Amino acid sequence: MIKDARAEVGTVAPTDAAGELSSGGAVFLDVREAEEWQHGHIDGSVAAPRGLLEFFADPTSPRHKEQLDPSRRVVVICASGARAALAAATLKRMGYEDVAILDGGLKGWAAAGLPLGEHEYAGI
Repeated sequence: MIKDARAEVGTVAPTDAAGELSSGGAVFLDVREAEEWQHGHIDGSVAAPRGLLEFFADPTSPRHKEQLDPSRRVVVICASGARAALAAATLKRMGYEDVAILDGGLKGWAAAGLPLGEHEYAGI
């Protein structure tokens, strides 16, 4: 399933993704659990644990996160890319037009020397 999901949405290299984030060209969606997020994440990313993704991504849901817009580019992040692949495929099926997986996940981001932030998870 993960291999199929990756093929369906594709990936973006960490350095290219960093440019998209800094330019405001993409929303970064972190689908890791709250515990993982607070111990290191990409500043500016939207926290949406995988188990709650559909609630947060559906514009008709009372739990919708306004940063998530089906017409906007979304780069999905997890620790290494597996959960992100499944989440990205889900977003495509939900009508999100431009979705990509951060290649290598947060580990790939850190390996590229890109900055991480640490904050308390503000809750759901």
